[in-house]
Amino acid sequence: MSETTPNPYQTPTPFSPSDEKLWAMLVHLGGIFFHFLPALIGYLVLRDRGPFVREHTRTALNFQLTVLLGYVVGLFTLWLFVGAIIILAVAVLDIVFSIIAAIAANRGEWYTYPVAVKFISA
Repeated sequence: MSETTPNPYQTPTPFSPSDEKLWAMLVHLGGIFFHFLPALIGYLVLRDRGPFVREHTRTALNFQLTVLLGYVVGLFTLWLFVGAIIILAVAVLDIVFSIIAAIAANRGEWYTYPVAVKFISA
């Protein structure tokens, strides 16, 4: 009696190009409100669904981790009275660059943030 065990892990079906653009855009916009969490969850869950969404979630995660680093630097320099300026500048850059990246993702274009440390490489 040879029973074959079904594969417990099945490769997820790839997204259509419109779904890839939608999810990439949502990950970029989610970073404005929830910081690195949408990018992290998106990268872990969606990276096998297509090259476009994989690259955008990786790029967004790298940028949001860079933003987190900027917030930490601003927090530690609050006593120098420049921390508030750093935190405000990082918040503005986060909003502006995330919106630009979301627009690029919605157009189906590849986007690289101008200011981002590559914590996670391809």
